[in-house]
Order: sequence, then structure tokens, then C-alpha cells
Amino acid sequence: MSESRIVPAADRTHWRGEGIYTRQSMPFTGNFDLGENAHGQLLVHNDDLIDPGSGVDRHFHRDAEIVTWVIAGEVHHDDSSGETGLVRAGQVQAMSAGSGVNHREQNPRATGVVARVIQMWLPPNEPGGEPEYRTADVPLDGRGLVLVASGMAGRDPAVAINNDAAALHAARLAVGESVVLPAAPYGHLFVVSGAVAVGDDRLGEGDALRTVHTGALTATATEPAEILFWEMHAQAVSAR
Repeated sequence: MSESRIVPAADRTHWRGEGIYTRQSMPFTGNFDLGENAHGQLLVHNDDLIDPGSGVDRHFHRDAEIVTWVIAGEVHHDDSSGETGLVRAGQVQAMSAGSGVNHREQNPRATGVVARVIQMWLPPNEPGGEPEYRTADVPLDGRGLVLVASGMAGRDPAVAINNDAAALHAARLAVGESVVLPAAPYGHLFVVSGAVAVGDDRLGEGDALRTVHTGALTATATEPAEILFWEMHAQAVSAR
């Protein structure tokens, strides 16, 4: 049976810490079974605003594929192995946490700009392995639907992830421009900015459309828009 459901921006969980404000499409802050609240492979979908000089202090990850899409500003990361890096607007980073990594993410004070970051978590194909970071530039203007991250066979994404059941696509659309969102058992469309129409549904900034077996859908910009779409071919498993 096919179905679709809009998750309005106002219905997201909002959490504010020192220098960081996060809007969560899935429950995240607190003790949650991420698999139990997943949609398809998507365990976490946070829309974060990070003040200059602020961020997330050293913390631990294991067995997670973490995709970071930077919309404004930049994010500096460093970890317990001595690895460091910078992800700027227009870039994507995929981190495979593998058997475990302690890392920190900060918006450098010198930027003077509030960073806006979409961070998304998925399960890996298999637990364990060495932690790894992969970063790439992802130009969108005039390119239609762009394949940003995937581990699916036969795909050529900007960055590879260790998940063979999911693919992240992005597009930047002028008014009236359309893209076809691939058919998949599970889909998650997120409006980063602007507004789009999908059939009779109208979505604005921060809104999400979650789909189940709907087939291919067409998204048309009713305002200049940027969108992210997860195409997913399996449901994540609860840890319970």
C-alpha cells in the first residue's frame, strides 16, 4: 500500500544548547532507539544552526554512516586519531564511524557566520571497520537532480557511504523547474529552502514528505528552492 505524510517544519523537535539550535525530524535528543523511529534507512535528520565559536564537543560514534550537508558557513572537525578537516557550504561530508571514533565539530569563531548544517545518520551495511571521512564539492545550479551520497551498486555519487540500500539526491530549482524523484520503497523529501509542490502537496522550508511505495514523484519549485531526497530500499531495524 502506498502512502505519503507531510512532517511540517513546526512539528519537528526543537532543542537549544549553548550556541547551537537544532530542529529534529526524528527524535534525537535524549535516550531513543533510533531504529524504532527511523523512516527507511534514515535514523537521524537534524537541521542545525551553529553560532561562530560554538558546536559539539568531543563525543563518541560507532557503527553509523553520518552525512553532513553544509548550507551556510563551515564546520571544522577533529577526532581522537588526529584527523582534521573542514566542510564548507556547497560541500558534503560522509563519515563512517566504524568500530568507534571520538570527534568534535565546531563552527570556527573567525567565520563570523552562523553555520546551517543538515546532518543525517544511517546504519552501515556491517558493523565495525576503520573510521573514515570523505568530503566532496557538490555544485547544484543547472544540474537537475544530483546524486550526493550512496553505497548502491552501479551508482556514481559525489561521496560513497557504507550503506547499499540508500541514495541521497539534491537539487536547486528555479521557479517552475521540476525534477523527478526516483521510485523507492521509502522516500524522504526535505525542503532546505524555498517551496515546492509534489502533486497536491505543498511544502515550504523545513517541511518533509515521507513516502512509502509511492512510485516516482515530481517536485516542482513554486519559489526558488533547494531540496534533499533520500531514496531508500529497506527499513532500518530496531535495536530493541
